[in-house]
Amino acid sequence: MPDLTVTTRIGLVAATTAGRRHADTVAAAWPHARLVEGGTVADALRSAWAGCDAVVAFLATGAVVRILAPLLGDKHSDPAVVVVDEAARHAVALLGGHAGGGNDLAEQVGALLDARPVITTATDAVGLPGLDTLGWPVQGAVAAVSRAILDGEPVQLIADADWPLPALPPNVQPPADTHGDANTDGDTAGGGYRLLVTDRVVPLDEQTAVLRPPSLVAGVGASRGVPAEEVAELLHRVLAEAGLHPASLRCLASADVKADEAGIRSTADVLGVPLVTWPATRLAAIDVPHPSEVVRAAVGTPSVAEAAALLGAGGRAEHATLLVGKTATAMATVAVARHAPRGRLAVVGLGPGAADLRTPRAVAELRRAAVVVGLDQYLDQVRDVFRPGTRVLSSGLGAEEARARAAVAEAAAGRAVALVGSGDAGVYAMASPALEYADERIDVVGVPGVTAALAAGALLGAPLGHDHAYVSLSDLHTPWEVIERRVTAAAEGDFVTVFYNPRSRARDWQLGKALGILAAHRPLDTPVGVVRNASRPGEQVHLATVATLDPAVVDMYSVVVVGNSDTRLVAGRMVTPRGYRWRS
Repeated sequence: MPDLTVTTRIGLVAATTAGRRHADTVAAAWPHARLVEGGTVADALRSAWAGCDAVVAFLATGAVVRILAPLLGDKHSDPAVVVVDEAARHAVALLGGHAGGGNDLAEQVGALLDARPVITTATDAVGLPGLDTLGWPVQGAVAAVSRAILDGEPVQLIADADWPLPALPPNVQPPADTHGDANTDGDTAGGGYRLLVTDRVVPLDEQTAVLRPPSLVAGVGASRGVPAEEVAELLHRVLAEAGLHPASLRCLASADVKADEAGIRSTADVLGVPLVTWPATRLAAIDVPHPSEVVRAAVGTPSVAEAAALLGAGGRAEHATLLVGKTATAMATVAVARHAPRGRLAVVGLGPGAADLRTPRAVAELRRAAVVVGLDQYLDQVRDVFRPGTRVLSSGLGAEEARARAAVAEAAAGRAVALVGSGDAGVYAMASPALEYADERIDVVGVPGVTAALAAGALLGAPLGHDHAYVSLSDLHTPWEVIERRVTAAAEGDFVTVFYNPRSRARDWQLGKALGILAAHRPLDTPVGVVRNASRPGEQVHLATVATLDPAVVDMYSVVVVGNSDTRLVAGRMVTPRGYRWRS
């Protein structure tokens, strides 16, 4: 969920004392929210509408509708409007649910005021992705095709390539005779509703919506002082003649020496895309069809436009196709390349188990994925989050390597994949085995989670208040000699030590051995905390000392936290002093 509260100008409008009190709460919490005053409440609401990106009105819904109805223009330009009732029981996303971020704003207002968000957009109500929520421009008969998807009518999904789309319901399928290959130039057999995913200009009708993937990169070269009008006119002419749509531009690209060229920069700003630049040495290494010694003499590379178009934003010329060679005017040069889709692998930490310790970003990534891969018991915790049509690949304990390979293979095939792990996926979990196989074909998104150590630490008090070390006592993948050296180093360094995988039925001696190593380097009355099933049903907290801990109370569902020589018990809680008092 985007954080609209720190990037969006939010106008707050209230008429009553209670409404103003709620508005004050929002204004105090959000830096870009302000109470809008006016001669009347209607005047204030109109002012907020005209001057803000979003409006939160602490008024009756009917009053807001009557005041704003004459001002409605287009959902892509109108501000989002959320209405909150007098008692702050509900936060209603009234206008701009998708395009304006109103649904997200209602969620955030609800979280702040402890109000229930009311989302009535049809796709959100049934858990389907709205076509205008995927982060790509969408054109054509968006409402009609969305309605067909919701109603379960057949919708043909016709894509130029395997773009990493989120899960779509079973009624959205490629045409049976094309196996997903796009034929977007004309009607498909039998007509019907179509969802096209293409960067090409295509004919539209009342049953066709088009998603514009970020597939195109325009390489731009220019003489110093080139007018922005000349760059923009050339770019649009080149795209039009090639039958390519500007909404699919991922970025403009050029040489580093053009990074401050105002005409290129302003063109990128108007298009709403970044300008990416490359050093001349990097551009010179790209094989292009139309090199120029004149250009080499001027900027140190035989090609700017074509080479920059092929490099794009990620420097992957081998995955790009030059569609339009360099085309020049008096002061500008443009070339256009199409870049292949990159699969998307989100490595998601689910937290220690409780739903309220699962981050909003984790939930968003699970709903963004078309394929979710994970351990069966972890997937069972989050199945209610998946969108209809999500493909779930689950496996049991011991299949970690296979899960990692499966997730990477799905992403490499161009799909949007979420690979889940408990706690934080980068801590004794699935991130490292997966990223060993994830090559440059894949965009990787890491989603941090609340680790088992953090969940246990919070229950124990503040045992991690100073330097600490994590050590896994499982010798299934690491020789015990290595583990023993690491425990010894933590003991000699007086680190608070957190033991993961501390004890199982087959490994019942390692914890005692590790505690013995620690006992040789710190007082025997050093506190030790054991937390079993942190934040899950059956949660247990056990306190002991290095001398008195019975390893039999520990199992694979436990985390063991051993204090350092300064850790003490205060009111039944482990506390490791940080030492904020300045030392002389």
